Amino acid sequence: MNEILFFGENEYQTLIKNEQEKITKPIQFKFENEYQTLIKNEPNEITKPIQFKFENENENENENENEKQIKQISSGYFSTIFLFENGKAIEYLREEYPNQNPSKIQIEENIQKVTFGCRNGAILTKEGNVFAKGININPNNPKEFINISSLIEDINDRIIEDIVSGVSSIYLLTSNQNVYGIGSNEYGQLGFDSETLKKTEKPMLMMKNVSKIFSGTDSNHVFLLNSNQELFGCGNNNSGQLGLGESRKQETKIRKLTKIQNIPKGKIIDIQCGFFHSVMLIENENAKRKLYSCGSYRYNGLGKDEEYTYEFTEIKSSLFENNDNILEISCGADHTLILTSNSKLIGFGNNYYGQLGTEDTGKDQLIPFQIELPKLRFNEDISNYHLSCGENNSFLYYSPLSFSNLEEDLIKLFRRKEFCDISFKTENGEIIEAHKLILKYRLNQNQNEIEKLKEIISKIN
Repeated sequence: MNEILFFGENEYQTLIKNEQEKITKPIQFKFENEYQTLIKNEPNEITKPIQFKFENENENENENENEKQIKQISSGYFSTIFLFENGKAIEYLREEYPNQNPSKIQIEENIQKVTFGCRNGAILTKEGNVFAKGININPNNPKEFINISSLIEDINDRIIEDIVSGVSSIYLLTSNQNVYGIGSNEYGQLGFDSETLKKTEKPMLMMKNVSKIFSGTDSNHVFLLNSNQELFGCGNNNSGQLGLGESRKQETKIRKLTKIQNIPKGKIIDIQCGFFHSVMLIENENAKRKLYSCGSYRYNGLGKDEEYTYEFTEIKSSLFENNDNILEISCGADHTLILTSNSKLIGFGNNYYGQLGTEDTGKDQLIPFQIELPKLRFNEDISNYHLSCGENNSFLYYSPLSFSNLEEDLIKLFRRKEFCDISFKTENGEIIEAHKLILKYRLNQNQNEIEKLKEIISKIN
């Protein structure tokens, strides 16, 4: 079953059928008639989250077979992409293209992840290939997806594990833990001198020994985390959004990867990047998660009443203290959403389009506040809900962990060279090589085996 809540700028007329520009209350989506129409007769200013659900294409067929479970949503400036569990994706364009119907992304391989920025987009397939489009990727035909992973010069580095988009750049993390960048380098966001390299149409090696990439669909800066939990950043720093400190606030473009000093203690879980700010989620030794931000106060994306913060400093709020913990964060251009273990949806920043889910669109929210939600259909397990912020809109959607998700995590891990020779001992003493493990568990997908998979993944990570 699906559930998706939406609020913010109503920029896709085929998605929400009304004449108004702002959805200031969470509303529910419906997919009907091969996804041609989503929301009908809703007021334009939807300032509280609305709910929508997928409907069967043919009610006479089996519901489980017909229903398309949502897996991921990625919203850029010009389009919103819905990825389904069956490995298919569909794209909706902004209202600038009113006569263009939603289009299915025609990629023969099963899609594992989608990521769309302002001027480009990319999809990662289960086979480890990346297809991308955009003016900085394929200037002769910016609407056509091309295989950019095949353009990596080192043929041993062409299996991709993860992808992340910035405004006009795309970052690829390979199975060998190397990061490549492609697209615009106007601010040095590819880690090269922007005076000599304005952009590139083929992936270029940025850094080796990387475990995670952090950027944002509205950001011109990027963070790379290595296996030693050392953080590096480059790109736009005109508001201090790289967290380099007071002494470097005048450096508006960081043209090479630079180590970020004075990082708060703990494990970096996530970093979400807006246009002028960055928000970091850190887990301490007691498994308690805390938020930190840096950058500009514009529309107060910092979550605190400060004009600028040039280093990552803590965002404090009674809304996520004590027995409540932060599950997930997401940033748009100037707003941030937080989902907690006690089923709270919290936001701060710009609310001009209702992207914080409140009708008070003339007022930016300086500090975190709780967003009123309709009753969630699957509230008994809030960890199965996920956040996705576009530039001026927000999604909260239900996407439970499936066996295929676990399988994909194993595939990503086993692609890495250092895990090629790993073996596991079963309860009866049988030794199973890593590359055969997935095939074995495909045959018997019961709950006990899924729990074993989770344990294996956690140990390897």
